[in-house]
Amino acid sequence: MTANQNHNPSPILASPEPKPIAVIGAGGWGTTLAQLLAEKGKDVRLWVREPLVCEGLRRDRINHTFLPGIRLSPRITFTQEFPAALNGAGLVLMVVPSHGFRQVLRDLKPHWPPGAVLASATKGMEIDSLLTMEGVVREEMGAEAPYAVLAGPSFAREVAQKQPTAVTVASRQREIAHFLQRVFSAPYFRVYTSHDVTGLELGGALKNTFAIGTGILSGMGLGDNPRAALITRGLAEMVRLGARLGANPMTLTGLAGLGDLILTCTGSQSRNFQVGVKLGQGVPLDQILAGMAMVAEGVKTSRAVSLLAARLGVEMPLVTATYKILYENLAPKEAIKKLMARELKDEMEAMTETW
Repeated sequence: MTANQNHNPSPILASPEPKPIAVIGAGGWGTTLAQLLAEKGKDVRLWVREPLVCEGLRRDRINHTFLPGIRLSPRITFTQEFPAALNGAGLVLMVVPSHGFRQVLRDLKPHWPPGAVLASATKGMEIDSLLTMEGVVREEMGAEAPYAVLAGPSFAREVAQKQPTAVTVASRQREIAHFLQRVFSAPYFRVYTSHDVTGLELGGALKNTFAIGTGILSGMGLGDNPRAALITRGLAEMVRLGARLGANPMTLTGLAGLGDLILTCTGSQSRNFQVGVKLGQGVPLDQILAGMAMVAEGVKTSRAVSLLAARLGVEMPLVTATYKILYENLAPKEAIKKLMARELKDEMEAMTETW
């Protein structure tokens, strides 16, 4: 798929009046993006699913569950009602887990503000349909819905602390990408543009699977050599699947691909990496997930990507190994043994065939 530069842009882009922004999802990332926008002078409505989280936000202006210690701007309004969040909004930013994305979209659709741009900061794939979030949006909101995706290496807490961060926003409509670049850019938050929505969404989804893999290596007490090998060959798998689905391979060497891959595969703040660490230490998956307040997207995405790769005939041995560790009780040591025993190959040929 290519960028649609002739598509009629949303009237919001030409509106002389600043419109409120609805942020749907008050996890760490949703709360952080709401704060970033509010500090830029935007009126932000943050939709909160959990009643106790919403109560704490209204009382203390702190998200004690998902972003503790960060006091939020008075320009943010907290609500559990879609009409209150969406009324008059010019931008609706979806920051909900991938497995709940479709249902939330269906629930808010009757209240959709005319002409609003829909952007996603969700990193994952839907298991049943094997679609990225753009595919879900097209099915639920129609092919003409003005859509964009925000992705890149960005731990929520570091952004909330105003540490220098670079991300990318992609839309098939150039005007929307540049509009959102202006909306989100801040002195500590640099935003690049792209039209490769597929590449950004695949990079954001796949890196979580490989982060679980590097976490497993760490939990097993292994060192830097195997981690470097997994990250490098993981990138090769990302490029292969991306190319098969029409993404630009160069996108996957950029911020939303390699950048986010490095971050989540090496950063201790990565929930997916921490899941892998515990798996490498022998902790059962159900026990790990029961002890987590936030979603580790890679657990579900590993299953979706494994199914998609099989459907498309794309060989992704690292994804397959991670899936089998998660869902088929394959021992990590056995998985490594099988990966290392695969047929020997030329490296450049292996960039299309992998490890």
